[in-house]
Amino acid sequence: MHYRWMVLPFAGLLGLAQAAPLTFNAALDLAEHGSPDLSAQSATIAAAKSSAVAAGALPDPKLFFGVDNLPVNGPDSWSTSRDFMTMQKIGLMQDVPNGDKRRAQRLEAAAGIDEARGRRNIELIRIRRDTALAWINRYYVEQRLALFDELDRENRTLLEAVRAQIASNRGQPADIITPKQEAAQLADRRDDLVRDLAKARAELGRLIGHEADEPLAGEPPQLDIDPDRLHRHLHHHPDLAIFDSLTRKAQAEEREAEATKESDWGVAVAYQRRGPLYSDMVSVQLTFDLPIFPETRQDPRIAAKKEEIARISDEKAAMLRDHIAELENDLADYAATSRQLDRMKDTWLPLSREKYVLRLDSYRAGKGEIEEVVNARNEWIEQRLKAIDLENRKEQAAAKLRFAYGEDMP
Repeated sequence: MHYRWMVLPFAGLLGLAQAAPLTFNAALDLAEHGSPDLSAQSATIAAAKSSAVAAGALPDPKLFFGVDNLPVNGPDSWSTSRDFMTMQKIGLMQDVPNGDKRRAQRLEAAAGIDEARGRRNIELIRIRRDTALAWINRYYVEQRLALFDELDRENRTLLEAVRAQIASNRGQPADIITPKQEAAQLADRRDDLVRDLAKARAELGRLIGHEADEPLAGEPPQLDIDPDRLHRHLHHHPDLAIFDSLTRKAQAEEREAEATKESDWGVAVAYQRRGPLYSDMVSVQLTFDLPIFPETRQDPRIAAKKEEIARISDEKAAMLRDHIAELENDLADYAATSRQLDRMKDTWLPLSREKYVLRLDSYRAGKGEIEEVVNARNEWIEQRLKAIDLENRKEQAAAKLRFAYGEDMP
């Protein structure tokens, strides 16, 4: 019992130590090291490496045994020892594919490893990008929720101003309803944000696990966007790089198909035992494939592999065009959102706040109506919420550009 009372406080401190706030970079690390999808891709790489060990190796030898020249009628029928031609035999047979075919198989296996690595890089980009977007989205949902605390305080200030006007006989008794209606509307919108926060936390949890329940720490990173660098990096994007390994794999398959025009060969060695009155024998034989009908067998396979190489090349060109268009669209969105956010901070927010303050001062002086104050305040609220949305859109656009086009994947 004494030992238990000593351990419990330290266990509690350990739990607190493990529950660390979730920074942006910590979320990326958790997503990268805890992703089942990436683990599956790593297993695919390991499988491809294991398969490559046997690529180009000789097939297993064959053991054979049997009886030659067994009589089926006459006085020696079914005897394995009385007829001088009857032999019991056992031997080994080895097939030997030609060297070009085996070299092509090794090249195909190496390209398969590169393809598996490329697909893991594609998955890694997707996971890091999605995690970055999910973290940023949750961050700005929380920023919107934090703003509502300030809006509640402003609404209480408005309520106090209305009460003061009514007390001084400069306001209508019905004016007291308006701030209460505003409070109810803010509560409804807060509930929507609480729902959005739960969804944002769930999306982040899908990518990093239960650590998504921890509070966020820090701010979104300042991501520099260099359009020229992004355009240069585009041609090395894993979505495009994987087509190189696919091309090498198809070329190796084409070489293997061409190698089928060359003969494979085999060797067989047998020991043959005869009856006690006759000597035993040894036989050796060689076999060769005869590819004498290439028009209907080898050539169609070779043509199919050439078409496969052409298809991969065309798909890479189409993918490049898609990425160029997507990059241009994302850069345009980022530039437009950046300008709108600057305009919001420099123009819209100061003007809407000034308008609200002037309307409130006029109302307090008995020169305005409560509806004018409420309209001005709602406009200021919307501008502040829009400013947060613009920051979210800008950061998400920057993260998408950075993690989809600007990272040098291994």
